[in-house]
Amino acid sequence: MSKVAFLLANDFEDSEMQVPYDEVKKAGHEVEIIGLKAGETLKGKGGKASYTTDKAIGDASASDYDAVVIPGGSSPENLRSDAHILKFVTEINSAKKPIAAICHGPQILASAGLLKGRTITSYPPLKDDMVNAGAEFKDHEAVVDGNYITSRTPEDEPAFVRELLKVI
Repeated sequence: MSKVAFLLANDFEDSEMQVPYDEVKKAGHEVEIIGLKAGETLKGKGGKASYTTDKAIGDASASDYDAVVIPGGSSPENLRSDAHILKFVTEINSAKKPIAAICHGPQILASAGLLKGRTITSYPPLKDDMVNAGAEFKDHEAVVDGNYITSRTPEDEPAFVRELLKVI
């Protein structure tokens, strides 16, 4: 089974963390929540979910994981300026491991300079940001381009999870 990293900070979109996390675990994969600090309790913006980080990003090695999931909400905005986060996703991408990002999740990929020439989707109001980062934007429930799996909103979670589970 695969070992999957979930990159998380406060104010994540509750279901965009909860649904993929639960489904990946239910499928028998190992999961770790990685944040800016180890042992930190993070709360969803809707107040329906909270998680405690297993590891700090500064202590995480991309080589230890088979895939990464980036839930949306304000969490990606809270992570995207951290150099360790950007290095981690860049190393995952260089190894051609799956990167699944939903809603605002692709903001981290944009900040890491990883969208040039890629086809993705995201929360629709971010379209201009994604295009300006070099991506081709598709308004679909799930877009798979190589090792990238992207989706738009909580309504797309079934397609997001389906595509994620196919590759891990």
